[in-house]
Amino acid sequence: MVSWMISRAVVLIFGTLYPAYYSYKAVKTKNVKEYVRWMMYWIVFALYTVVETITDLTVAWFPLYYEIKIAFVIWLLSPYTRGASLIYRKCLHPLLSSKEREIDDYIVQAKERSYETMMNFGKQGLSIAATAAVSAAVKASSAPPHSSQTTYVSEHDTWEQNELFGQHW
Repeated sequence: MVSWMISRAVVLIFGTLYPAYYSYKAVKTKNVKEYVRWMMYWIVFALYTVVETITDLTVAWFPLYYEIKIAFVIWLLSPYTRGASLIYRKCLHPLLSSKEREIDDYIVQAKERSYETMMNFGKQGLSIAATAAVSAAVKASSAPPHSSQTTYVSEHDTWEQNELFGQHW
């Protein structure tokens, strides 16, 4: 449990906040070299986040799992090892470059499908709402007249009823 808490703190502080601040500095100073460094880091960190989510569910029981995560995040960030740059240049860039067209096509298809799905859900929702409104209107028009009438009771009437039944405010 302690290892998990320390691991979360390290990942949040050193894996997210520290790089976010230095990304801000790179953008602010318009330092292209630093900008590229931090962009590579964020691409690698996005992949790390996906892998971490899966491994947290499957291999968190492994001895020293959380310690390995801490060491990996520090390795990614270290200016001496430049782990994120190494992973990006040796693995991710070649992989993404070779699959870029397929990934772009998949994203376009996913956008189209999500739009169609949302339109279908919207149509179904409107249909259900219209059916419910018509059903409620039919029930209201066929109900006996006394059940749909509202009776107004004044404060004075309520006070008199309370006095009558011995209830006081």
